[in-house]
Amino acid sequence: MTDVTYDDQTGARFERARLTRASFEDVYLDGARFHDVDLRGASLRQVDLRGLRARDVWLEDVDITGDIGNVRINGVDVTPYVEAELDRIHPDRPKMRPTDPAGYREGWDVIERLWAQTVARARTFPPEQLHERVEGEWSFIETLRHLLFATDAWVGRALLGDPEPWDALDLPHDEMPDIPPVPRDRGARPSLEDVLALRADRMAMVRRVVDDLTEEALAGTTVPVLEPGYPESEPYAVTRILRTVLNEEWQHRLYAERDLDALAARVGGEGAGAAGAGAAGAGAAAVDG
Repeated sequence: MTDVTYDDQTGARFERARLTRASFEDVYLDGARFHDVDLRGASLRQVDLRGLRARDVWLEDVDITGDIGNVRINGVDVTPYVEAELDRIHPDRPKMRPTDPAGYREGWDVIERLWAQTVARARTFPPEQLHERVEGEWSFIETLRHLLFATDAWVGRALLGDPEPWDALDLPHDEMPDIPPVPRDRGARPSLEDVLALRADRMAMVRRVVDDLTEEALAGTTVPVLEPGYPESEPYAVTRILRTVLNEEWQHRLYAERDLDALAARVGGEGAGAAGAGAAGAGAAAVDG
């Protein structure tokens, strides 16, 4: 196996090359041309496919989860069908698109209710399984740690103005570069109860925000936090912040349920609670988190 790193091959031509089971990490293929290429069984994660044009392709047994828009298959934009079906499967999903303060309060009611069900289900699993990853995705504990980070970043910092709202267990998204003083301890293995105590505090913070939300506040923008951190020091629309938080909570619960399903299947159904809807057809990928 040959490792090629930090190598600029812009415009290079690969013909009759075998790259079976090759790994591409932080690779730029924008504007690339693929002709007579075998991608059977390929795995794509965190891949930007905007503007992709695929002709004369075989698209069978394909599983795609992501943020879609204007996706045309055989001349038909399938996006409205997908969105309508997701709303049918998940009747609470439209509540993640609120337009007024009451709608944000209702949306957070949904998040609290659904996460309570998922946490109750997670408690039926052996503690070590909650640190187990499924197909390279975050473990259940890591998912909760990431939501701590998302809440601290968008509500604690961007909305409420705390320049360093972080807890040591906050887990940023993998693609984010290290930004002091934001913590990133990938090796931490806290207990479920330790993480849930922090989650209760952060969810209560969001509850206070939405309960006090007014039309005037919702229409406003934030005052930039000038100290280093995440998100960047700039004004943000309050609607963007609150939509981001709802989206993060909604999507990551679906991911958590999907992975709990997989963990339960490994042991023949043990620990498979009834709360999960799974994440098949989860819809838009989490943004900004």
